[in-house]
Formats: sequence, C-alpha cells, structure tokens
Amino acid sequence: MAPSLDDITAARLRIAGDVVRTPLVRLPVEDAPAEIYLKLENLQPIGSFKLRGPVNAMRGAPPGALAGGVYTASAGNHGQGVAWAARTLGVPCTVFVPHHAPATKVDAMTRLGARVVKLPLDEWWAIIERHERPGTPGWFIHPAADHDVIAANGTIGVEILADLPDLDAVIAPYGGGGLSCGIAAALRGLKSTAPVYACEVETSTPLTASLAAGKALTVERTPSFVDGIGGKSVLPDMFPMARALLAGTVVVSLEQITATIRMLVERTRTIAEGAGAASVAAALAGSVRGRKIVCVVSGGNLDTPILTRILRGEMP
Repeated sequence: MAPSLDDITAARLRIAGDVVRTPLVRLPVEDAPAEIYLKLENLQPIGSFKLRGPVNAMRGAPPGALAGGVYTASAGNHGQGVAWAARTLGVPCTVFVPHHAPATKVDAMTRLGARVVKLPLDEWWAIIERHERPGTPGWFIHPAADHDVIAANGTIGVEILADLPDLDAVIAPYGGGGLSCGIAAALRGLKSTAPVYACEVETSTPLTASLAAGKALTVERTPSFVDGIGGKSVLPDMFPMARALLAGTVVVSLEQITATIRMLVERTRTIAEGAGAASVAAALAGSVRGRKIVCVVSGGNLDTPILTRILRGEMP
C-alpha cells in the first residue's frame, strides 16, 4: 500500500535534523523543449536521495529492533544511506553489494563504517526479492519495498510542490520504484494533478515491459556504467503501486545519459551519476509534455575514471 500524506508528513518531521532540504533550480538550456527544473538530491550528505529512507526507517524503528544491528542489499547509494544512519545511531551495519558495485560507492560505505560483502548478481538480487538473507543477524532495511523508505522518498514530492506549485510533470529514475512511487504518492496526497513518469535506460527496461504486460516481469539486462537503474526485473510487491501511481515510463539511451552528464558539469557544475542524469536526458529529449518539468537528479556518486572519460567525450 502506498504511504499516506500523514505517513509522509511524519517522515518529514523524523528526518528533518539529518537530511538536506535540497534546492530546485532551473536548468539553463536556452533551446530546451520546456522549462526544466532540477531537484538536486545529489547534494545530500551521501550524494543521493537514498539517505531519506534509511533515516526514517531507523529513527521510526520499534523498540529493540536495532539491537542486533541492521543490514541491507544495495548497489551502493541505499547502502550508504543505511551506513550513514547506522553510524549516527551507533548500531552495526552490513551491506551486501553485487560484484560489479562501483568502487566509489563501496569505498563510501566502508568509510561510513559498514561491513561490505560482495556477492554474485543473482545471489544479491535474491536478497532483494526475499527481503532477507537467511542467517544474517540484524534488521533488514529494503532499498525500495519498505513503507517507511517510500514515505521518506515522498518528502521529495512535498518539497518539489512547495517550490513549484504549478509544475506540469515530474520525471524520476526507476530502480526499485521507491523514489518515483513515493513522489507520486505525495503529489496525489496534496491533490496535485501533475503526473510522475519513471525513467529507464535502454539497456534494461523492466517497468516498461511490465506495464505493457500488466504484470511484473524479468527482462534481459545489458550491464553498463548506469548502476542505479536498469535492473533485471520489477519487484512483484512494487508493481501494483507503480501501476496505480505512475503515469508511464520514458526510456533513454546510454548516449543521451552520457551527453547529459557532460552537459550538467559544463553548464551547471553539477555531477550526476547515470541514474541521476537519466531523468534530465528524458526531459531534454521532449519525452514528457508540459511547460514546467521537474527532473529528480537522484544522485551524484560517479566513479572518477568514468566521469573523466565522459568529460573527454568518450562512452564509458
């Protein structure tokens, strides 16, 4: 079930002392097909919106739930959020990551005090599907399908609407679905009619395929430097929410994402990771109608060698 406006309001109060209220700024591109606004979640202390959910979940945990520590499965940003919150609250943290997890994100989790365990992709994904890793002590915090995590993501929608009440649409990257669904739940709760679109990368489009089929699907996935989106399936427990709340999907290419990352650095001095740039790439392509389009720059944790290649005009 999607979080209510009361859930999202409670999350705002719970995370206010830890999470940055990020700015909404207009993208200075004269020939853009619309007024494009950037919700700069890359400015969070961990460089990603993924701080909001873990802080809300852990600060709202039942008594005794954190006594054995916490653990999660993450490609990087959610793991950083869990590690940051765990360090703040003084509890142990373990993060299971896929073997291809970016070094920048793994190093950040380690700096934050997490124990990082690398796993083969299928074994890692199984934790996300089962919501647990049998035999692992501690409280599991799911990166997407967790009510408190989704409610905290909804606080982004509240902030967007406060800063731009006459917006026409929002585009958010789609990984597990917690970000886009949380924002859509907030807008719906606040009686906004602005649609929320989920953005996927062409190398794997599980939500696009699932919406077309009317059920959660597993699709073929081509690995790329874009790690925050482009998973191999839609979580069955997230699909009903995504289908009910989202207006649809937009798909962008690796070339579009790469060009957008470079443009954001050159025009706005903003570093966006692949998933964070995807929504902006979609808006620049005119994939969504409207005069005022908000793009969620979900994170900026991009490995330096990859960013260097992109700035040289290369494809990572």
